[in-house]
Amino acid sequence: MLTPLVLACAMAKPLEARRSALRTLWVASAVTLGLIGPSLHAREPSTRDVAGWTVAVGKDGEGCFITRSYDRTGGTTLLLGLDPDGANRLSVLNAHWSIKPKAELKLDFRLSGGSYPKHFAVGIASDGKQGFVTSFEPQFPTYFATSRLLEITRGEVPVERLDLAGSGAAIAALRRCVAEQRAQAKGADRPDVRADDIPVDPFAPSAKAKRKK
Repeated sequence: MLTPLVLACAMAKPLEARRSALRTLWVASAVTLGLIGPSLHAREPSTRDVAGWTVAVGKDGEGCFITRSYDRTGGTTLLLGLDPDGANRLSVLNAHWSIKPKAELKLDFRLSGGSYPKHFAVGIASDGKQGFVTSFEPQFPTYFATSRLLEITRGEVPVERLDLAGSGAAIAALRRCVAEQRAQAKGADRPDVRADDIPVDPFAPSAKAKRKK
């Protein structure tokens, strides 16, 4: 359940702070969606299908995302990204929408367990589609995983109603993907522990220790 306290804390942030966060979010989504780099729909070797969703590593290589396309007029695409630090971003795009990139929006989001009224979002564009990106508290992927439907409205105007069937398995795969990325990053940062004074064959009769400089 999305508690009123969580929503109140999210809405209590100063306007400029929220706008600054969304500018950062736009850049992060630009990398993930392919606004910077390859197309969103270019299938990478690490891409795999899980319960009707596509799971893939983000273009920045530091997070993962799940995406699903819906048979709508304009072809709606939903994407949920998750970073190693737990930050998330939700994007929804459609070829018929007229949202301008970087436009600031207030949308209402409703999942099976609760809602986010007048939630800030920012306009984006990718692959000939326009849409928006927004971010939620770290528990959002859990709420997403246990919901069957995502409803989005703009005041009294309905925006989308998206079936989330299979989201539980998709979120589990998303978290595994992020864990793998985190483990790879730690491995890359681990220094080579082999010392320069160790000979190639320590057991050879002529083996001598090399002096460390």
